[in-house]
Amino acid sequence: METINDLLVTATDAFWQFLLIPVLAGLSLYFTVRLAGVQIRLVPDMVRQLRGTPETAPDGKKAISPFQAFSISAAARVGTGNIVGVAGAIAVGGPGAVFWMWIMALLVGAASFVESTLAQLYKVRDATGFRGGPAYYMQHGLGARWMGLIFAVLITVTFGFVFNAVQSNTISGAVANSVEAAGASAPGWLAPAVGLALVAVTALVVFGGVRRIAHVTQALVPFMALVYILMALVVVVLNADQIGPVFALIFESAFGLREVAGATIGTVIVQGVRRGMFSNEAGLGSAPNAGATASVSHPVKQGLVQTLGVYFDTLIICTMTAFLILVSNPVYGEERGPSMTQDALQAGLGDWSVHALTFVLLLLCFSSVLGNYYYGEANVRFISRRKGVMAGFQVVFLVATFLGSIGQVALVWSLADTTMGLMALVNLVAIAPLGGVAVLLLRDYLGQRGQGLDPVFTRDRVRHIPGVQCWEGEVEEEARAAD
Repeated sequence: METINDLLVTATDAFWQFLLIPVLAGLSLYFTVRLAGVQIRLVPDMVRQLRGTPETAPDGKKAISPFQAFSISAAARVGTGNIVGVAGAIAVGGPGAVFWMWIMALLVGAASFVESTLAQLYKVRDATGFRGGPAYYMQHGLGARWMGLIFAVLITVTFGFVFNAVQSNTISGAVANSVEAAGASAPGWLAPAVGLALVAVTALVVFGGVRRIAHVTQALVPFMALVYILMALVVVVLNADQIGPVFALIFESAFGLREVAGATIGTVIVQGVRRGMFSNEAGLGSAPNAGATASVSHPVKQGLVQTLGVYFDTLIICTMTAFLILVSNPVYGEERGPSMTQDALQAGLGDWSVHALTFVLLLLCFSSVLGNYYYGEANVRFISRRKGVMAGFQVVFLVATFLGSIGQVALVWSLADTTMGLMALVNLVAIAPLGGVAVLLLRDYLGQRGQGLDPVFTRDRVRHIPGVQCWEGEVEEEARAAD
């Protein structure tokens, strides 16, 4: 098993370092220039658009609101990557990895804006409102259903199975660490028991459809983020004298001026970008699946909202984890999963904080499981509308949830890196030629806003865009009248 894992790690490292990271960085820089830094200059609009009111769906109930769509994507984003992924990046790449997380978050915000705006434009109607994502803009925007099918399979495997196993693996590991911190030995039956309990609770939520997922994540995401931020903030404040040296350490190791954990500058950059991308998912093609569900009056509105999610994830949650770890003078050079963050909290707040972090991890990872499920469901529906296919996906999803709780950490993380990279590459290849469409939509949005209007889009406003399935004008005009 170690040999398979080693080969997988070597191949994945080369793929990320020499292909995916240059493509992601180059394309994000290109979008940043073409969109005139939209991911930075329109931050106030991002916050304002969270308050949008949804329309009534065909089944008579409210469609998904902008904030609920944000919560679904944030639920998938804010999870293992923020705690375990950041710890892993620091352990292997040193403190400098944090700097490259920051830089890439600001840069790839442009790619996040493009992919989520396109997902809104090319979404389709269903009984509960809308669904869409990269597979849909590949089919309707590029006229390449075959490409959409490849992406749909990759995201279903990545999120529905592999990432899901990562989350359940983290939950069972955190529970075991909590038991051991209490002075007891984790029994052999603990991991299977945690896995079965997680499967049962997950089934209760996901079988209720996208609305139930949205309602649960809408409640969980703000609560769990606030609890975790407050815990980390207390530790940082108690070690306020270390903040300056930590900043210096991050910048010095980011450029190879100080080597930490034996990491070369190449390792530092790769670890920071990879774990940052695993956490904020910008350019990955996952968040657009949630963004497409929102009922908004203009595609750009949800593109902005989803971009805000990148900053919320990396610049706030991941940064708090990084500072929490670095002020505690950690041991570098090994992958220790959640224990690195748990050790930092324990040193700063005492033994009770280990159990508190276990609780936070349970909420973080459970919400991620829900978000992962929806990503898989939306893409399985793209592949086939047959009920048997969806039932099969649900069974395999729950099985993967259980197996992840008892599986090996190293192989699960390696598989996550590999499938995530392949999925991201397909998405980036798709949004590169469609970026001009996002430019036209942004121009239309800013033009209306400049006239003092609440921007409303109809597909006849921007001509020469083929394949648009919604945006007929009736619902959108009603939305403006209601405002």
